[in-house]
Amino acid sequence: MLESVKALSEYLGHADPGFTLRTYTHLMPTSEDRTRRAVDKVLGLSSDGLATA
Repeated sequence: MLESVKALSEYLGHADPGFTLRTYTHLMPTSEDRTRRAVDKVLGLSSDGLATA
């Protein structure tokens, strides 16, 4: 489950969610990564692209 940037910002004690985004964006999965994982899950593929039994 992904948290909202606003919730994460509050948890970290940042006054501005924009600061949180600028600081931690490199750690957040991209939309492409999330989409790939969702499709792999539906197709029963592991993270390395190999089918699992």
